[in-house]
Amino acid sequence: MTEEEADALDEYYTKNPPTPGPNGTGYFSQRFGNVAHIIGISNASAAYLRSKAFATHKTPSELVQDMIQREIAAAS
Repeated sequence: MTEEEADALDEYYTKNPPTPGPNGTGYFSQRFGNVAHIIGISNASAAYLRSKAFATHKTPSELVQDMIQREIAAAS
């Protein structure tokens, strides 16, 4: 990227910043969909997820997905 291109992009986004919209109507929600949700958990649960993630070389999100998939499979 040249300096001119960078300056042009900087000027464009300075004058036209992406704005969030209510109920998923903003730029990032439309572009990327609902990819993340914030759910509060206890400190003990967070510590467990962090240590398990470190031990298994997975992310905490992957661990939670695996747990949910096992629960769904067990319920079927």
